[in-house]
Amino acid sequence: MDRTELFARTAFDEAEKADATAAIDSTLWAEFRRSGLAMAAFPERLGGSGLCENERQGALCTVLRMVGGGDLSIGRLFEGHVNAISLVCRYGTEAQMAALAADVANGALCGVWGADDAAGLKIVGAGASTELRGRKILASGAGFVTRPIVTAKAGDDQLMCLLRLAPDHPVDLSGWSAQGMRSTATGAVELSGIRIGEDEVVGVAGDFMRQPYFSGGAWRFCAAHLGAMERLVELFRDHLVSRGRGEDPYQLQRVADCVASARTTRFWVEEAARRFGSGDKDATAIVGFANMTRMVTERSALDIMEAVQRGVGLPSFIRPSPVERICRDLATYLRQPVPDLAMSDAARSWLTSSEPVGDF
Repeated sequence: MDRTELFARTAFDEAEKADATAAIDSTLWAEFRRSGLAMAAFPERLGGSGLCENERQGALCTVLRMVGGGDLSIGRLFEGHVNAISLVCRYGTEAQMAALAADVANGALCGVWGADDAAGLKIVGAGASTELRGRKILASGAGFVTRPIVTAKAGDDQLMCLLRLAPDHPVDLSGWSAQGMRSTATGAVELSGIRIGEDEVVGVAGDFMRQPYFSGGAWRFCAAHLGAMERLVELFRDHLVSRGRGEDPYQLQRVADCVASARTTRFWVEEAARRFGSGDKDATAIVGFANMTRMVTERSALDIMEAVQRGVGLPSFIRPSPVERICRDLATYLRQPVPDLAMSDAARSWLTSSEPVGDF
């Protein structure tokens, strides 16, 4: 954890520059690899720390919090990197795992690209002529993620394909004009013509959305959000102390609310991570708790941002304030897919349960 903490501090120090240039410097990625984070999700036999294994989800939660508190853009990319490795370790072959580990050890970064445009990414042809047709959109790390997992349709089936892209593979970042998460390099990637064989297909049809792993894994991005929330509360404290405003009763109320919100979120996120790695066969319960965790995390983050911005005042909206940058990044990263569906599914899972609310 010491190396992770050191990397998170370095990422925080470099975050202003990364935001201004909309790019993460190559020296920071070198530090990322030296910290051991690049390989950490792999099993120990492949040179990692086993963070993808069930019993290590608590440690992964801590790492994601630390990295998210350093720079949410890196937190987003790291979460995708871990997700891709976890999918290969869960559904792939030993040969696929070993090949991916070797590439990551040599500097490759992974990601999961699932978003499609209206046409969608398809697998076409047969035999040696089987290839991809289409592109992926909203692909984070476009231009430097070289070992992505992409979802593609083969007829009515959805498959995962583990690709190997050249560092100069063409990407289109022109549409990424979001207010936050600027340095994630999120864009469109044309994949037509890439050959697909047994080495590229991971698992079987339907594995990508298999529960509880698909929705239950939402706790990971919540952990990155939590790290940023905790950083905001700490920056708020530093602001009040440095200006001698800590005894103002209204500021004290804001501080109390922020600390309570951050701690509440931490309890939920850590418990969601524990349940995800528990081996519990009740997928509905795991997914329901993860969806509840999404709700708690979002509400707490919005409350913390409002309190900090009101407490700090105008400086929290002026660049290069870290409060301004983190609020922009967090507000953007919070926009995860189908929040209303996650909420309704979480509520429905409790309504159909006979468990006491305290045990849900």
